Amino acid sequence: MGDYQFLMLKDAITCINQKVNLFAVILDFTLPQRTKGTDYFCKLKVIDESHSEFWVPVHVFAQEIDGLPLVASVGDIIQLSRVTMTVHEGDVYAIFNNKFSSFALYDGKDGDNFHPYKVSLRFHEREHDEKIIASMRKWLASSEVIDVPNFSLLREIDRVVCVNLACKVLHISKTTNDKWMVFLWDGTDAPPISIYNKLEDELHNPLPLHFEPLPPSRDVLCTFPTVGTILRVILDVDCVTYILQLLKVDQWMKFFHVFCKMHDGLWYGVFTSSSMIRDMPNDDILIFERQSNCDQRSLGELDRMPYWSCPWPSKITEVKRIDVPFSTLMDVLTCKKETNNFRCVVRFVAVIPWRVEDFRAPCGAYRVRFTLEDPTARIHAYAHAENGEEFFNCSSSDALKRKVIKLLGVPVSRDGEAIMGGARNPPWVQCYLKSKPIKQRHWIFETKLLG
Repeated sequence: MGDYQFLMLKDAITCINQKVNLFAVILDFTLPQRTKGTDYFCKLKVIDESHSEFWVPVHVFAQEIDGLPLVASVGDIIQLSRVTMTVHEGDVYAIFNNKFSSFALYDGKDGDNFHPYKVSLRFHEREHDEKIIASMRKWLASSEVIDVPNFSLLREIDRVVCVNLACKVLHISKTTNDKWMVFLWDGTDAPPISIYNKLEDELHNPLPLHFEPLPPSRDVLCTFPTVGTILRVILDVDCVTYILQLLKVDQWMKFFHVFCKMHDGLWYGVFTSSSMIRDMPNDDILIFERQSNCDQRSLGELDRMPYWSCPWPSKITEVKRIDVPFSTLMDVLTCKKETNNFRCVVRFVAVIPWRVEDFRAPCGAYRVRFTLEDPTARIHAYAHAENGEEFFNCSSSDALKRKVIKLLGVPVSRDGEAIMGGARNPPWVQCYLKSKPIKQRHWIFETKLLG
């Protein structure tokens, strides 16, 4: 076949074991991966006007990642020269061999820019390329062959699932187990998760305060938004270096096929070889929607309450200072004052000691550590001495047990007995905290547990 003759896909799939030239639209693509040897490969799914109902696979091999067609967006156009049509188990696909094949990538959106944004070494531009690209863009604009993907808010994740996210990249770090982690945020509150950890295990196997082995430094933490969940996403791919080059801190980006999972009552994500990442233009409507929602939450007093506590927290606790505006636990952690007081809406998810009989020290004073959480963070807070007396607000051991069981979300049988060891769903309650943020010490005070 001549070097200047381009085939439609419906004709190319009949040219088995022949080298062909193609112009096609990219329907899907994978991240670069290592082969069993020393080179890299990626897979494309392509269509054109002659073959829009069924895509044709293209397997691309190169010695370096930069030699692969690193596609900017689904719907872009690719020119492929001298790719070999092959059939395997009845499926026809094209193989790109960097020894003799070449490619060029073009923006699929209609416009007057006909220059490729990425080319391979052997690519040569031809006079009639512009006409073909213009024709394909016109077809794309008038057809609906490229599906517009749905993007979930973190607030909408309700189970272990694969989702598309439009989020701001807040931070990137390498964990102690040599994994890279990305911190993503869209301004919404991820839903609370049932707690399966047994209360009696808290002393020797405590609920973690964060998903990562070591938290970010306080300097980094203070750059984070104080409203909305920050999702930790592990990069579980071979081409980590390539992904790190694509990520831009403090920029909004689109993430496709991210697996959202749960660990000890915390949400986290996994970015795998089937996941993808894209830049977002500053005028993208998804950015506007997310940023405007967050701006509204930051201004209103009630909007700093967790989304999931609406219309109002449980009344099993009572705080004295109802004139104090609500704060999130991230507000608490990032406060720059040496000492400050906060009114928060939280869940009590763990306690040490777990037996009510052990709440008092030998001297008779209360010494209890709770783990509190809201959509932004987890902290340890203490009910100590006279503050403990005020909080527990009870002289009867049985009455206190009933209050604590309800506070920690322990399920109860029909006859009122606690069902230990099952899933717990602690209620959202108000709590007043005295805090020394820089030292990360927090105490419950001016709060009563009513039961």
